[in-house]
Amino acid sequence: MIVLAASTAIGGLIALIAGAYGVRRTRRIQTAGNVVDALVKPPQPGAERPLLQFETVDGRVVEVVSPVPPSKRTPLTAGAVVSVAYDVEDPRETVVLGGERPGVDRGFMIAGAALVLVGMVLAVALS
Repeated sequence: MIVLAASTAIGGLIALIAGAYGVRRTRRIQTAGNVVDALVKPPQPGAERPLLQFETVDGRVVEVVSPVPPSKRTPLTAGAVVSVAYDVEDPRETVVLGGERPGVDRGFMIAGAALVLVGMVLAVALS
C-alpha cells in the first residue's frame, strides 16, 4: 500500500511541476517577448493545429505550429491574422495572445498539490 501512496504523491508532483512550468513560461514570453502579428496557415496533413507564420524583429520569417488548438475564443482559421508573443532567444516558443489557458495550468497545479497531499496522508496512515 505504501507503493500506492508514493505513486499518488509522485504523480501529483509531476502535475504540479507541469502546471507551474506552463504558468511561468506563458508569463515569461508575454512579458519579455516581442509581440507581432502572425498569419494563420492551414494545418499540415494529419495535424489538428494550424501553422503560424510571422517575421521576427531581426527580419527572420518563422513558421511554427500553433501552441493552442482553434476554438471560439481564438478563431485560428487559415488566412486570419493573430497577435503572438515570441521568445526573442527562441522564436519557436510562442504564445497566442488571447489564447492563453491559465486555468488549465492552474488546474494542474491544484490537482497536483491535492494528489501530493493525498499521497502524504496515505503514507502516514499506512505506516
